[in-house]
Amino acid sequence: MNSIHNRRLVILTEGRLDVFGAKTAVSIIRYCKEDVVALVDRVNAGKNPESIIGIGEGIPIVSTVGETLHLKPTALLIGIAPPGGMLPAEWRKHIVDALKNRLHIISGLHCHVSDDPEFRQLAHDHQVEIWDVRKPPEDIPLGTGKAKETKTLRILTVGSDCNIGKMVTSIEITNTAKKRGINACFVATGQTGIMIDGSGIAVDHVISDFISGAAEKLVLDRAHYELLSIEGQGTIVHPAYSGVTLGLLHGSAPQGLILCHQPTRKTLRHFNDFPILPFPYLIELYEKLAQPVHPCRVLGIALNCFGMSDHDALQEILKTEKETKLPATDPIKFGVDKLVDSISFLLP
Repeated sequence: MNSIHNRRLVILTEGRLDVFGAKTAVSIIRYCKEDVVALVDRVNAGKNPESIIGIGEGIPIVSTVGETLHLKPTALLIGIAPPGGMLPAEWRKHIVDALKNRLHIISGLHCHVSDDPEFRQLAHDHQVEIWDVRKPPEDIPLGTGKAKETKTLRILTVGSDCNIGKMVTSIEITNTAKKRGINACFVATGQTGIMIDGSGIAVDHVISDFISGAAEKLVLDRAHYELLSIEGQGTIVHPAYSGVTLGLLHGSAPQGLILCHQPTRKTLRHFNDFPILPFPYLIELYEKLAQPVHPCRVLGIALNCFGMSDHDALQEILKTEKETKLPATDPIKFGVDKLVDSISFLLP
């Protein structure tokens, strides 16, 4: 069910198709477009996804699961991860339709779709599976600090806010490193990354005492790689998500950090009373918090310049480099060669 091969996905976005609100859908389209046969979204039916999210040319948007059946889909993927991870009530009909038409369900929500009696019975009756991606494995240990003893280079993305490009940056670093002949591995720590890569642990669904142990396990299981590009979660200064950020930082014991930031965002997502803090403050904070477990430093800045022209994005990059004295780039607009150059200095 969690195989990343031979999937024919219908992605459910239902009125929430935008770059940040449907982060899961957008990321699947960006990195696994060949797997996506259609989007189900009554609000945007008939439109071109590229006109809404900048990617997805040629993928049809329809109103119902039934309209996708001639495309021979194999699974319905829930394409949002809203605050709290709950299932919108109006989406139940789409899931019921999918199950009745023998489609597997892939969900990254905090609420487990497989725990719903109606969905579970339908899946049983129609001999399909429900993959709740956020369900953690049962064998997660407490953190012990062993990640720092591995010889692999561990690079963790961190952010000035949540939902700001940490996963995309980690994937782009992995792909660019591989092109340079580096034995690199993307380490998924969130539901969307797991859907893309096929493996990982959604650390925000792990009991708090075991978050660092989950991060450590991800590292130890992949210690044979030269480079681990570890997907970050949340931000250390977020009133809701700081716990998972710190657990990842200490559990993975990185030697280097890439700080992700969106220049046009002035306050924390969903928390407008909390301003985005300046680079010097965040850089010092992350490095100081990491130091007791394993010293590391911020190696570069990844800017999410979505909605900005290339010219304005380049100006923002120059401004950031001047302010931080660190290499900066927009991974989607201009690639991550600068960041990989900085990371490569730490390779044995």
